[in-house]
Amino acid sequence: MQRSTRKKAVQGVAFSFLWIGAIITIVVLLVIVGYILYQGVPGLSWEFLTQSPKAGGKEGGILPMLVNTIFLVIASLAIAIPVGVLSAVFLAEYAKQGRIVRLIRSAAENLAGIPSIIFGLFGFIFFGKILGLGWSLLNGALTAAIVVLPTIMRTSEEALLAVPQSYREGSLSLGATRWQTVTRVVLPAASPGILAGLMLSMGRIVGETAALIFTLGSADRIAQSLMDSARPLSVHLYILAHEGISTPKAFSTATVLIILVLILNLTAAFLVSRANKNRKTKG
Repeated sequence: MQRSTRKKAVQGVAFSFLWIGAIITIVVLLVIVGYILYQGVPGLSWEFLTQSPKAGGKEGGILPMLVNTIFLVIASLAIAIPVGVLSAVFLAEYAKQGRIVRLIRSAAENLAGIPSIIFGLFGFIFFGKILGLGWSLLNGALTAAIVVLPTIMRTSEEALLAVPQSYREGSLSLGATRWQTVTRVVLPAASPGILAGLMLSMGRIVGETAALIFTLGSADRIAQSLMDSARPLSVHLYILAHEGISTPKAFSTATVLIILVLILNLTAAFLVSRANKNRKTKG
């Protein structure tokens, strides 16, 4: 009886600490986001979103940075998606579970833990100096692709592994080849989870700064080609705040960034939730 009472007391204390931690996390998030929105929302306007910066960013808007951010996301995902998804397909569907597979997974996890500024230094030296890409949209896209590659790879693999084995067995029993089973049965079933990983990767690219300062450049105009220097929103925010050009413009830019990342994260959460519901229904 005493042991049971003691266990309940310990459990109650543990739950209390969990609730306290969760509340602190929510409060900190709300304070940070709320403060930025409070400072930045008054500066938002149609002109701010559709005009080019003037006087180094002290006046005007952020249209070139918005467009450059879209270009960066498209170019980065065009590089990272084929490599990440195909690697996940190999690990989940073809590779025999052993030392090599564990080594690949460990390499992906270690790659995800590397500070982004290290990626920026690597991109600056390897892509920029050795390959001669300089400060360019292509250099930034290659570097950002490496940054998000572990996320795409691991989320895609988990989505593929979550597909019931009966799907594969049913397809193979009907005479489909293994490749046909993967492309026409497994990948469509895993698509919500894969898309969720892609949305999270998009959010990472949009908010990335350290890896892009060394590789993408800071030209405040719309990039005309992959070899042009291009300033995305995150770097523009850093320049505005770090150089003290305009604190109000910096807060307004931060507000746009937060809104974009929140939209991407909420979309990813929705896709994961829908995927889980579909698996429970079909399972």
